[in-house]
Amino acid sequence: MAPGWFQQRGPQLSRPRGSRMRVLFVCTGNICRSPTAEAVLRHLSLAHGAAPISAIDSAGIADWHQGKPADPRSIRTAKRFGIDMSSLRARQVRASDFDDYDRIYGMDQGHVDALLALAAARAKASVLAFGALAGTGDIEDPYYGGDDGFVKTFQDINAGCKALLERLQAGNI
Repeated sequence: MAPGWFQQRGPQLSRPRGSRMRVLFVCTGNICRSPTAEAVLRHLSLAHGAAPISAIDSAGIADWHQGKPADPRSIRTAKRFGIDMSSLRARQVRASDFDDYDRIYGMDQGHVDALLALAAARAKASVLAFGALAGTGDIEDPYYGGDDGFVKTFQDINAGCKALLERLQAGNI
């Protein structure tokens, strides 16, 4: 497992089978990785019917893109895999997120570190590295690369979201 998996603040939640969780994904500007994770997990949750998740959202560490749609390359890549994320809009992480969500997943170790610095000691949410679920380490930022980077990022995120759902459904998270 990636080192970030164990670096968390907040309670380590164990979920009884059938209980529901609130999940927030975080990347730098909330236009590539985290909105893709939000869209993929929503899609997979709907496909599984009674998924054990009650809220799915995404946010960015920075406010650079607040209110703007996801990167067009992320939207195009998701659409290619049958997922519409065109309605998602970027927002910045809020202090209230640490109480409103059970799990906050950073897309890379830098995000995990920034989230841990923002979280109050009494925060409810656990802050974890998302890539540990996918077995990929950090989820690479495709922003400065070509379309192939967006496809790889999508595939890594898809694997992580599937693993998250499997663990939740098994009561292992």
